[in-house]
Amino acid sequence: MSELKAAGVPSELVPAFRSAEEKIKSFFSDVTQIPEQGRIQVNGTRFMWAQARGLALAFRDSVTEIFGEKGSDQILYRFGQSLGRSEAKAFHDRFGLENLMDRLAAGPVYFAYSGWAFVDILPSSAPRPDEDYILTYHHPGSFEAEAFLADGLTSSSPVCHINAGYSSGWCSESFNIPLDAREVSCAAAGGEHCTFLMTHPSKMLERQRKFRDLLKVKSASEITTEELL
Repeated sequence: MSELKAAGVPSELVPAFRSAEEKIKSFFSDVTQIPEQGRIQVNGTRFMWAQARGLALAFRDSVTEIFGEKGSDQILYRFGQSLGRSEAKAFHDRFGLENLMDRLAAGPVYFAYSGWAFVDILPSSAPRPDEDYILTYHHPGSFEAEAFLADGLTSSSPVCHINAGYSSGWCSESFNIPLDAREVSCAAAGGEHCTFLMTHPSKMLERQRKFRDLLKVKSASEITTEELL
């Protein structure tokens, strides 16, 4: 693994991620606050600051109250997914990104610079524009899990649904194929890491089972692509 400032990636992905870091660092270097207009602009694009805890806990609690826990999980995931798709498209268009790896690399770096989480992509990842797409990754500092732990809360199941949705939405838009992501281990549920698997929906159940079984006998960084295909 060779780490950059805003993402951890296998060595073969470093060139694309280094280029992404240069673009996104430049993008976030121009922040203008205009309180008399109730506006924050990052490089001319309107942003809104919000405390992570509000999104991770208060928003989740409100949705759960209306739709129940299972329904809220799906709504949070779909919210993240639609946001990831939208921001990916805007960023691809702004910087004219057409190469698939350049489009992918922008996602984790943008994710880190905008405060969602750091992304540590694992060696078993094989991002391809077909049903054999696999991305495995940790989200150290996930804003959702961190909010739970900071409030002394724990969960019996993974809680990083917005994180999972956002990453799958960004990558779906980048590769123009349907992709889903599932959190297979969560720090808020007692896991060592917040660890995710992203793949084609038709392969999710099978690969999720394989990934979980492998994590019982080896670390995530030791798992190979071939073991998940």
